[in-house]
Amino acid sequence: MFSTTAQRSRGDADSPSRRLAFGGDYNPEQWPREVWDEDVRLMLEAGVDLVTVGVFSWAHLEVAPGDYRFDWLDDVLDRLTRAGIGVDLATATASPPPWLTSLHPEILPVTREGTVLWPGGRQAFCPSSPVYREHAVALCRKMAERYAGLDSLRLWHVGNELGCHNALCFCDTSAAAFRGWLRERYGDLDELNRVWGTAFWSQRYTDFEQVLPPRQVTAVPNPTRELDFRRFSSDELLANYVAERDVLRELSPGVPVTTNFMVMQNSKEMDYFRWAEEVDVVSNDHYLMAEDPEGYTELAFSADLTRGVARGRPWLLMETSPGAVNWQPRNIARRPGELLRSAMQHVGRGADGILFFQWRASAAGAEKFHAGLLPHAGTDTRTWRESVELRRVLDAVAEIEGSVARNRVAILFDWHAWWASELDSHPSTDVRYRDVPKVLHRSLTDAGVGVDVVHPDSDLTGYDLVLVPTLYTVTDTAADRLREAVEGGATALVTYFSGIVDEHDHIRLGGYPGAYRDLLGIRVGEFLPLRADEAVELSNGWRGTVWAEDLQLTGAESLATYVDGPAPGVPAVTRHAVGRGSAWYAATRLDRDASDALVARLVEASGVEPLAGVRPGVEVTRRHADDGRSWLFVVNHTDAGVDVEARGLDLVSGRSADGVVTVDAGGVAVVREA
Repeated sequence: MFSTTAQRSRGDADSPSRRLAFGGDYNPEQWPREVWDEDVRLMLEAGVDLVTVGVFSWAHLEVAPGDYRFDWLDDVLDRLTRAGIGVDLATATASPPPWLTSLHPEILPVTREGTVLWPGGRQAFCPSSPVYREHAVALCRKMAERYAGLDSLRLWHVGNELGCHNALCFCDTSAAAFRGWLRERYGDLDELNRVWGTAFWSQRYTDFEQVLPPRQVTAVPNPTRELDFRRFSSDELLANYVAERDVLRELSPGVPVTTNFMVMQNSKEMDYFRWAEEVDVVSNDHYLMAEDPEGYTELAFSADLTRGVARGRPWLLMETSPGAVNWQPRNIARRPGELLRSAMQHVGRGADGILFFQWRASAAGAEKFHAGLLPHAGTDTRTWRESVELRRVLDAVAEIEGSVARNRVAILFDWHAWWASELDSHPSTDVRYRDVPKVLHRSLTDAGVGVDVVHPDSDLTGYDLVLVPTLYTVTDTAADRLREAVEGGATALVTYFSGIVDEHDHIRLGGYPGAYRDLLGIRVGEFLPLRADEAVELSNGWRGTVWAEDLQLTGAESLATYVDGPAPGVPAVTRHAVGRGSAWYAATRLDRDASDALVARLVEASGVEPLAGVRPGVEVTRRHADDGRSWLFVVNHTDAGVDVEARGLDLVSGRSADGVVTVDAGGVAVVREA
């Protein structure tokens, strides 16, 4: 099972039977008691050993202020404990009950336009509300007092997907909290005015009370205020987590505390690198955008990013779907074998457990068409059979628990750069922060190269190849770290719209790309964004879209020039020797073929060896144990069988791999390497 300090404190960490966690959200309050025994029986049949309980139970646990009703939860937890099923116990504070919002409507969140968001969904609270926090912490304390000694308790689960629906609140309570956050950050108004650039448009403040959240305005809002408000909002939600966590640590020492992150697709509101410093175990929710037939490539990127957030340590997939979800425009069911492939992508990239939302598919409510491990149609279903098969595979590969991925290639990623790069009044609305990292990650994955996704301020000296895609805002520390890595022998690639501003969203003057200009040996005098659907051809046959630049060489060599577009004959791809390494630059958004070609050159130049030779649609990753053992994961997303170079034992099939492992169409393999 997923290793936690809670397990060690209960004396089972040294058990010879290792197991990766398998299970999901269990919501017994949605069902009559006569169903609960069947739930436990079927959980045991499916091999479920960890369930999340109580996420949305506040209204059932506290039916009026201070009127707590725990009998039903006692019953549920007793059944699970007697069955040997571990519990990830939620503090039930994910969504305030109607009695709380009726008594205190001032806790409701308010949009940028001033619209109150009323109860009836979930997370109907302002993250800065002291009333919400007081009631949430009180419930959390009652939970901890009652269940700290529960034998089956494996994890504490604070809230749920914090900020999923209420990350940004613009009410008066938030305004006051924002001003307090700014005072602490900047000290005085002179510094605030300097950082926010309030000399522009007569925005200078003479009293902190004049400062407001970035509500709807007449023209383009102040960009640094927007950026700071996102930082503040992430910190406010984190403060709610910390307030509950501290109660749990006080009353339940030794039991790990987590909350489920949302590292996926367009979930951009929380700075999870900062959040990870406060959790005992990084856990993540990930849902495929099912309409994308190659959505597995986004899953791979998000899983590697989650491992980066976890600082390379194993993490827990807290939620994914065993089938269709309910909230996408077209909620497409998983294809045969996709459940196993997706799960093993996560495991291969560092997850030590796979949990689902949810155990039993709901009969009513907004998520009644969201799949469950136990579907509406029961156990005689493909979803059930594939879930049982997943448990078998997780058991077969359980020896990998606690191992880590160690790669020689890094992609730099930062939520602050994401926030800042997509603000208003930029050169092109077609620049989307996540686009280029995903394309480069896919090219590396298609080449069989393992990748870490890390924070720009990380120590990069252990990497042979470092990719810096659209890193618009960059600290001096991050710029220095990249230079140190290149001088030490690394190969680096920086792409367009990187290094442009500092952490305050102030332009780094003297020519683009600011922070990286000298490292790259280039100077850009003007951005030349392209029109919608416009493309440029490069002299080496590559193709670019979205972006071009008026670029001059100041030490670098040109590897390709624009053939057409707004800058014919101007360098588009460059390379600059620095110390024992080299720094490359791409001044346009390369299409998939060109990205593949550039990555191939970078991999060759850096001396990075692929984990194995594969073709597009076949993923390989590797996990390492401290004792020297390693495991090669192969996930075949194609409709044809493949042979991948490997030597050892395939734990999934039980067959030896004497030079190659054969993986069927849509299949997986996990080879304990000889």
